[in-house]
Formats: sequence, C-alpha cells, structure tokens
Amino acid sequence: MIPLYIPTKGRADSRLTSKALNVMGVPHYLVVEPQEVDTYRRAAAGTTATVLPLDMAFKGRYELCDDLGRTKSTGPGPARNFAWEHSIANGHAWHWVMDDNIKVFYRLHENARTRFADGGCFRVMEDFFDRCENLYIAGPQYRFFCAPRSGYSPFVLNTRIYSCLLIRNDCKYRWRGRYNEDTDLSLRVLKDGDCTLQWNEFLPEKMATQALSGGNTAEFYHAEQLGEDD
Repeated sequence: MIPLYIPTKGRADSRLTSKALNVMGVPHYLVVEPQEVDTYRRAAAGTTATVLPLDMAFKGRYELCDDLGRTKSTGPGPARNFAWEHSIANGHAWHWVMDDNIKVFYRLHENARTRFADGGCFRVMEDFFDRCENLYIAGPQYRFFCAPRSGYSPFVLNTRIYSCLLIRNDCKYRWRGRYNEDTDLSLRVLKDGDCTLQWNEFLPEKMATQALSGGNTAEFYHAEQLGEDD
C-alpha cells in the first residue's frame, strides 16, 4: 500500500480530507506538530487516520528567517518533506501527500461526477503511475475545472499538479518556499525533461485557499495582510 500523508495544523475539528478518506476506508497519516498531537488524536480516534508527530528538528532545517533573524513560517513544506523521508524510511517507492481541506473525491464518467465510496480511485492512479519510468509527479484535477458534459481527455501530461500529489520518492527535489510550492516542484521536474501527469477523470473537491480557518490561513496569509511579517 502506498502511504498517504496530510500535513495539517490548527484544524483538528474540521479535518476535511481526513474525514473524506475515513468515509472511503482509506488509511492515512495526519502529520502534526508535537503540541497538537493529543488534540488530533482525540479528534481522529476511531477513524482510519494515524497521527504522525512532526520531527521539529527536521522542520527547523527548512525554516525561513527574516532580515532580523526571526523565524518565519514556511507553510506545509517542511511537514511535506518530513512525510517524504518517513515514506522512504519505511521502504516505499512513492507516497501521496494531500492538502487538509479536500471535502470529497469524485469520478468524472459518462458526463457525470460520481462520488467515490472507497479508495479505488487511488489504486487506479497508482497502477497507471507504476507503468511509467520517467513520471515523477501525478495527481487529479480540481473538481471545479472539469464540468460534466464538457468533454475532457482522461489525463493531461506535463502540467503543474496541485493539492493532491503522488510522488516518486527517488525524485531529487524537495518542497521549498512559502507560496505556489506545488507549481515550483512540478516545474523543476519538468525542467529536467521528466514528466508530470494530471487525471481529469478523478476530481477532489477542495475548499478555496483561506476559506477555512487554521493552517496557512492563520500561520502567515492573514499575518502578512496585516503587515505583521514586515
């Protein structure tokens, strides 16, 4: 089984992606900072989620500092890199990493979007991924970009992959930066002449950025809008 990770912070009560995966019966990890481990464990008790404490020493190696040497949030990048290394340490060749604000997963088929009742969509994508030698990142398209009865190819090659990513662990790059990290990682892979793939037949429904409290919304989006990071 390919491990699936959800870096999350300040969203123990909402846990949208985790709840969607639990309904589908899909085991997954919630990567959380130590101070929130007990909160998330209580909230996720009895579900398919396993709370994985983030190694803060590992996180510190990826922190950014401002001109005065003060630590600034790097967003979920360090937690995503930690999940990547956790996957490698446990002998896996690939891993999934997902944002924590996905409400539901659909299949687009015969002009209709049908909600998935189990994790079959992930198995199909993994099987396809396994056939390709130079495919390093893949994932599904957003639901709101694929309207029923509009006509789409099953997948698109060599584009950016957002929010729900299947990654080969031998990719030489890692997550970096604070904004548009998905685009940055995809472009670095493509620049090397390797491939990405986005499926149009599998569709996560994700909430808009900053629409859900917690996470990066509280960590730095609102702070920077208020000038607190200047």
